[in-house]
Amino acid sequence: MASKTPKIKITDVAAYADVSVSTVSLVLSNKGRISTATIDKVNQAVAALGYVRNTAAANLRTSHSNLIGLVLTDITDPFYTEITAGISEQLEQQGYLLFLAQSNRNPQKLIQCVQSMIQQGVAGIAFSPVREATATVITMAQQAGIPAVCLARAAVSNEVDYIGPDNHQAAVIASQYLIEQGHRHIAYIGGSGESLTRAERLGGFGCTLIQYGLPFKNEWIVEVDNNQLDAATTVQQLLIQHPKITAILCHSPTIALGAIYGVKRSGKSVGKDNYIGQQVAIISFDDIAEATLSQPSLTVVSSPIREIGQQAGKRLLAIMNNNDTATQHLILTPQLICRDSA
Repeated sequence: MASKTPKIKITDVAAYADVSVSTVSLVLSNKGRISTATIDKVNQAVAALGYVRNTAAANLRTSHSNLIGLVLTDITDPFYTEITAGISEQLEQQGYLLFLAQSNRNPQKLIQCVQSMIQQGVAGIAFSPVREATATVITMAQQAGIPAVCLARAAVSNEVDYIGPDNHQAAVIASQYLIEQGHRHIAYIGGSGESLTRAERLGGFGCTLIQYGLPFKNEWIVEVDNNQLDAATTVQQLLIQHPKITAILCHSPTIALGAIYGVKRSGKSVGKDNYIGQQVAIISFDDIAEATLSQPSLTVVSSPIREIGQQAGKRLLAIMNNNDTATQHLILTPQLICRDSA
């Protein structure tokens, strides 16, 4: 049996470079006034020996960390994938690394994730809220003395920095666009009754219909899981029961892609020409790559999702550098992207 290779220690690097351990530590931490020749000697020793610095231990000794905790509700969701890319871009430029976890919308899991991250000595936390746990997470971060920023799809507590989309305005933009195209019977499909995002969007949707004197019917507002097959079946049944509907506002791109199949199954087509009784317009919230590839391509009202992540990264950096500690809410403006489905 082969003997285990001994782990290279900082003392080995110091002996190899013929310098003190404190000099090696200063070079690795990029601190102190060390000559270029000494820095080169230490770096050559590190490379020759294959030394890997234990940054976690170093963080504990110096009370500094290059880790930022990021807890999302679902890391497979394209919305959160874009947010992760945005926050990563900002933080990695400043030498920070993301410590990523997901809560699956479970309040206890969110609290456990944040607890673990604080124990690992993160320098800050960005998180997606879970209603029953948000206040606890804010308190935990405050007690640990680290900044916290909330990345959300709907408004949250005034006690924490929050960055997110304008759901109400997004629904107003989508509804007005459909009405201007001549639609008078518009349905809303998708989301759960517990969703604050859905509530904000329905607020904008309802206000706009009432403003134009159009019907806001409860039977045209249907909850559906974020699943293409369920959406297709629901839309098919809805259009058969209520053939007057000529336009559908979809809670997510997944729902919208399913709705396209549902419309076709009901004997109608999807598009923006609005043939009376023959065609149904579909608009989705949020943009994804598949939206341009679907048949027809999806018209969407989308917030600049990557920018939400970028702004969260900037905000954390500003707080960590003590540049600005006053709580801020940043709501990003949505944009209509016209394609072929409406």
